[in-house]
Amino acid sequence: MIRVLLAEDQGMMRGALALLLNLEADIEVVAQVERGDEVVPAALAARPDVALLDIEMPGMSGLDAAALLRTALPSCRVLIVTTFGRPGYLRRAMDAGASGFLVKDGPVEELAAAIRRVLAGERVVDPALATAALAAGPNPLTDREREVLAAAADGSTIADIAARLHLSESTVRNYLSTVIGKTGARNRMEALQSARSQGWM
Repeated sequence: MIRVLLAEDQGMMRGALALLLNLEADIEVVAQVERGDEVVPAALAARPDVALLDIEMPGMSGLDAAALLRTALPSCRVLIVTTFGRPGYLRRAMDAGASGFLVKDGPVEELAAAIRRVLAGERVVDPALATAALAAGPNPLTDREREVLAAAADGSTIADIAARLHLSESTVRNYLSTVIGKTGARNRMEALQSARSQGWM
């Protein structure tokens, strides 16, 4: 039996997926969590072969959980299954050690087949998304630029961001100016929206 951990914050979706996967003769859902920060503890307890992770969950994103899981339980393959088929998310998922990336609108048979394939050592990526990711190119934002932009998301002033991140105000201005330039935006809110839509944040 292929042991599967399912991480999905929407209860109805999680329950439906578990039900459908358990109908497969060779797949058993051995753990279900609704928060990203519950993934590693649940995986260490249940020892799944494959973890199906949503990206946007409370507590921690599926991408961050995937990176932690790679260290905590290297034998567990990670398959990202998300509503958000953004090219930047695909690249970040692969960087985090995910073996596959699928969007949720496919049939459950496709998901079951993907679970078997990643367990066999294959990489499984939604073809349309792979094409879009290649066309989009790499994420142009550095870790620090993403951190500063994320800190600006709530409308904080330059002074507030500088204090929170222990940077000078001029450094924060420089980072935001660079991010605005890289995203082709007119201001930091547009830059944030653009970065999120690309999956860079």
